[in-house]
Amino acid sequence: MPGMVLFGRRWAIASDDLVFPGVFELLVRVLWWVGILMLYLMHRGKLDCPGGGLLSSYLIVLLVLLAVIIGTVSAIVCVSMKGTICNPGPRKSMSKLLYVRLALFLPEMVWASLGAAWIADGVQCDRTVGNGIIATVVVRTRTWCPATSRLALPSSISSRTTPGAPRSPPRSSPTPPGPSSCRRRTTDYDLVGGDQLNCHFSSILQTTGLQHRDFIHVSFHDKVYELPFLVALDHRKESVVVAVRGTMSLQDILTDLSAESEPLNLECEVQDCWAHKGISQAARYVYRRLVNDGILSQAFSIAPEYRLVVVGHSLGAGAAALLALMLKSPYPQVRCYAFSPPRGLLSKSLYEYSKTFIVSLVLGKDVIPRLSVTNLEDLKRRILRVIAHCNKPKYKILLRGCWYELFGGSPEDLPTELDGGDLTQPLLGEHSLLAHWSPAYSFSSESPLESPTRYPPLYPPGRIIHLEEEGASGRCSCYPAARYTVRWSHESEFSKILIGPKMLTDHMPDILIRVLDHVVSDRAACVSCPARGGSSVDLA
Repeated sequence: MPGMVLFGRRWAIASDDLVFPGVFELLVRVLWWVGILMLYLMHRGKLDCPGGGLLSSYLIVLLVLLAVIIGTVSAIVCVSMKGTICNPGPRKSMSKLLYVRLALFLPEMVWASLGAAWIADGVQCDRTVGNGIIATVVVRTRTWCPATSRLALPSSISSRTTPGAPRSPPRSSPTPPGPSSCRRRTTDYDLVGGDQLNCHFSSILQTTGLQHRDFIHVSFHDKVYELPFLVALDHRKESVVVAVRGTMSLQDILTDLSAESEPLNLECEVQDCWAHKGISQAARYVYRRLVNDGILSQAFSIAPEYRLVVVGHSLGAGAAALLALMLKSPYPQVRCYAFSPPRGLLSKSLYEYSKTFIVSLVLGKDVIPRLSVTNLEDLKRRILRVIAHCNKPKYKILLRGCWYELFGGSPEDLPTELDGGDLTQPLLGEHSLLAHWSPAYSFSSESPLESPTRYPPLYPPGRIIHLEEEGASGRCSCYPAARYTVRWSHESEFSKILIGPKMLTDHMPDILIRVLDHVVSDRAACVSCPARGGSSVDLA
């Protein structure tokens, strides 16, 4: 894992990082060597031509030079496979091998230049041999002169127009009309922000199944701390629905990354109210728009008997949960359904308070409901601990990781820790990586874990419904064929980030909707099962 030292400086590459690049070069070199050998053996009787002796000598020396390079690269690969991540001792000869490999570039370059010169002189020999030499030279010199084929580009461009000649204006091509569903139409709702052709809104119509008249307000306005949202009437459920969009832009990412905690002023008796700063600011923006601009008042003037429901996914789920907390006092019957919300959202007291009217849904090993600053620090410590106790070479870990990514399986079947517990040659010095201070891997005073004011422990919103896939499967498995169990889970079950093939795909909204449709259609799934302690939640 420590960077190699070459030419008096440390490089950002370790001595065990050369296995796969070396294998690739070895494969290319061996194929190259076999091709040249076959060319020489098949046509050596046809080299009794002017300049044939030079070509014969060129091929023989080339075969010898390639054999030396193949041997050197093979040695680099073999040495790079030795040792472990934290034990580079068996790879101490790597720097010498790399010096040898770099030195071999000089004769290789000289020999390729000589081959180019001999071909340029027009050697009169068998055409196949000549073509083989040309191919050899081209393969060698292509990477050295990548720009030569583009030298004529500026002149070819400038020759199209004569200096001083008038240029004809570009012809405007007619803009193809958009589909009928994307054309602008007279609306009965407020539309804020982009979506000139109503294509985004058409997607919303197709997804929700609602009509144009059901929408009160649609905002595509997107800035840092200001999220797109919509307000619509769901007549089937008799609800005024406020939906907040999740992360889809750079501005949304900046809102996500504002992970400091800030106090949340609510009209309730809950003490110690803290929340994620970026998501809290976004929720305040939506709250101001809903209340100060009279959007909710307009909705309830149309349907005064309806109840208020707030929904969102990912970043939108976090904003929806905080928005529901803000709206709880003026709208006591508010309900919130947070799909795949971030974990680092609410303080402990707010988390307990939110259980009465907020429900979160989490799919599988989704990383976002497990993501918080403290969990990231915990993941960092666990990774360092595994690295410090790993007894497998890096290339084996990567190969097994690829197998697990593609075909699934149980990570417990892939042992990576020493039976004895401690390393004989730990990383970066004479002391243990985790038990003693290290300039590169210790937690400094700026560590979030040592800054409880900025980063107190935060929790996910409400009670959590966890959809877990039965059995183990890889990324290649089909979701419709999988079966899921649905159960209430405690927030402590999401206190660690889980590494797996579906940790990212389980967060995608289309995957989540597909699984929810599959679960709803499966009568064996019990969504309204009692929670721990015998309580239940109203999901209607």
